[in-house]
Formats: sequence, structure tokens, C-alpha cells
Amino acid sequence: METLNAISPIDGRYRNKVEVLENYFSEKALINYRVKVEIEYFIALCNIPLEALKDFDKSKFETLRDIYRNFSLDDAKRIKDIEKTTNHDVKAVEYFIKEKFDALGLFSHKEYIHFGLTSQDINNTSVPLSIKDCNDNVLLPQLNEIVDLINENAKSWMNIPMLAHTHGQPASPTSLGKEFKVFAYRLEQQLAYFAMIPFNAKFGGATGNYNAHNVAFPQYDWIKFGDEFVASLGLERSLYTTQIENYDNMAAYFDNLRRINTILIDFCRDIWLYISMEYFKQKIKEGEVGSSAMPHKVNPIDFENAEGNLGMANAILTHLSMKMPISRMQRDLTDSTVSRNIGVPIAHIMIALASIKKGIGKLILNEEKLNSDLENNWAVVAEALQTILRSIDYPNAYETLKALTRTNAHITKQSIQEFIDTLNVSESIKERMRAITPQNYIGVYPTLDE
Repeated sequence: METLNAISPIDGRYRNKVEVLENYFSEKALINYRVKVEIEYFIALCNIPLEALKDFDKSKFETLRDIYRNFSLDDAKRIKDIEKTTNHDVKAVEYFIKEKFDALGLFSHKEYIHFGLTSQDINNTSVPLSIKDCNDNVLLPQLNEIVDLINENAKSWMNIPMLAHTHGQPASPTSLGKEFKVFAYRLEQQLAYFAMIPFNAKFGGATGNYNAHNVAFPQYDWIKFGDEFVASLGLERSLYTTQIENYDNMAAYFDNLRRINTILIDFCRDIWLYISMEYFKQKIKEGEVGSSAMPHKVNPIDFENAEGNLGMANAILTHLSMKMPISRMQRDLTDSTVSRNIGVPIAHIMIALASIKKGIGKLILNEEKLNSDLENNWAVVAEALQTILRSIDYPNAYETLKALTRTNAHITKQSIQEFIDTLNVSESIKERMRAITPQNYIGVYPTLDE
């Protein structure tokens, strides 16, 4: 498909940023994961072994695994052709594998492909497996890279004083690096929660009770078998289910991911504002245009792009987390059609992460502007002065500073010094107060090594 003809920007304009996701969330990828689960299930039955599979040549296992390891676009197309007849996607996979068994001379064992299973045993194992693989191989490394970048800047700028703003008004100074560290810290906490969410699979036959397995071979412990089989794939089996997975932990994954995105949106908005306040300038790339009308503009487009894409991701993640755990009685198909969109929010996140990375890389610290804002806001040391006065029981300390700082006159270093001179306190206290400046009144906070 020509990307210019794509309906969605994730398959068009931004295709080069998300192409890796086709290995996890494309139709071909889903089919491939289904084939993998079916093959591994057959091998697990051989390893029990079931009576009829005792004579299966175990040296063929790797040949069987090559069916999904070497899965091609032509293989996927063959399955789609079969589906035209079956009108059932998972049954088409079963018939495809049976064709492969015939080609390998294994036709006498092919009735044990998909033995006792329902389609959701395959889907509800394939989909979480694809999410887990993408999470481990693609998404988490990208998220961790962003955290590392924010931490690097936090460390570099930890000693850079900055005027804080609460309610949009000048507030007690802080450290630029510490404000960056706030975001890294928040992300690190959410990633720690993220790591605790298990990837669950449903594997238990038509309505989750191994009905068919138990009636055919009651001598085997099918619950233990299912637990061990699902664990061998790196997932956890949900013990009590209907025909489909409960999706509660998948919803938790989506919700946690949404919280991570929300923190990143907050970060993007703050950096956007710092750029607008000229605390940062941006590196200029030869040939780039900021505006079709205004030649001087260098827009913070990377952070705007990221904010928009993270918002798109969160909208879809919200629907996924609210919809997936709900099904009418033992089964309806609403989860199936919705789950095909899981790759969409992750694609938007990948686009956003690439933009954030690019945007951070373009930031140029403007210490002159940071310092001038501090110098123009000597009123922010009023908190320090009134607190020192209160610590020595000076009467009406807060009100005294309030009267000074809420006049229409601009508060300067000189006016602060003149105010200190009028106070009826010891000279040592006055010296402590005179030593306070907007640049050094930045408090204390843990170092990056703590």
C-alpha cells in the first residue's frame, strides 16, 4: 500500500516511526502468534504424552516450530484464503497447520491439532503474548530511554536556579534539574507498577472448564497442564474464566500505560511553556521552516506532536480498558473486534516518544533568561524573610512581609535590603536575611544518587 493512500496517519505519515509494530499487531502477526500457540500446544500434548501421541517423533519438534519461526506473508495469505471458506479465522489456522502436517508426512497425528480447544484459547493466548513481546522488546526500551534522557538533563541542570510558577504566578525558586527530576521520578514509579502487572491468558476449553479434555482423557490433570503450558510461553493462566479471558489485568496494563502517557503530556506542556518563556531555545536545523508566514519562528512542534499523539493513545486505551473486561454472560464477540486495535494506541505512543526524544535533543539552556526572571522577582524571597522572623517570634511577621510585597511598587534587591534595615532584630539575623537571593533560595532535595 502506498502510504499516501493510508487512512490512518500511523500507517501513512508516521509509518517509518511505527513499522516495527507490524511484528506484533498486524493481521499477519496475529495469525503468526496463533500458529505458534497451536504448534506449541501440540508439542505439549506430545510431552504428556497422550496415548495416541506416544509414538510421535520428538526430533520433529523443531521442524514444527519452523512453521511459525519462518512464517511468511504467503503463509498468511494462504490462511486468509482458507478463511474465505471457513468464515472462521482460528479454524483457518488449524486447517493450515494440518496442510503442513500432511506435507511433512505427519497426517496420522493431525487430529490432535487444536484438540479440545475453543478459538479463544488461541486468541486469548496469542494477543497477550504479542502485547508482552512488544512491551519487552519495543515499548519499555523506548520509555526507559526517555526516562534516561530526562534524568541526564536533571543531573546536568540540578544546580541551575529557576523561578517557580504556581497558579501562573512567580513562586519560591527551585532548581531546573529538580523540576526535570520530578517527571523522571513519576515515570519511574509508574514503570515499577507496570512491571508488576501480569500478562494473563485464558486456556481452558469452550467455557473454561476443560470439558472436552476431561471427558476424553479424565486420567490427566488438565488444570496443571494448562498452567504449565501457559507459563512455558511466559504468561500466567487465569484460573477461573468463561469462554474468554477476564481481561482485568490487561485493563490494568492499559490504565497504567495511560498514567504514564498523562505524565508525559504534563512534561510536554511544561517544556512547551519553558520554551515560550525563553528558558530554552531550540537548535535550528538547516532548511526547516517554523511558519509559512513568519520567518523568525522556531515552534516547539515536537512537544505539540507528542501531546497530541499521547492524547489519541489515551482515548483509545480508555475504551480498551473499559470495554475488554465486559462480556455478555459466557461470551460475545465485542472483545474480539476491539482487541484488533490494541496496536493503535501503542503506535501513537511510539510516535510521541520519538517526538519527545527529538524535542529534548533540541533544547538549549538559556541561563541568561532564567537569571533575569529571578532577578526581576525579588518578592519571592519574602517567604524566606517572614519565616526567619517567625522563627524568632517576631510579631506579625507574615503580615509585615505581605504589606511590603503587595504594594504596587516593584520589589528589588535594594527595596528588600532597605526593608531588612528597618527591622528590630539583631545584626546577625539581618546578615542571614541579606544573604538570601532569588538565585540561592532553592531549598533542599535528594540528590540524583539517593
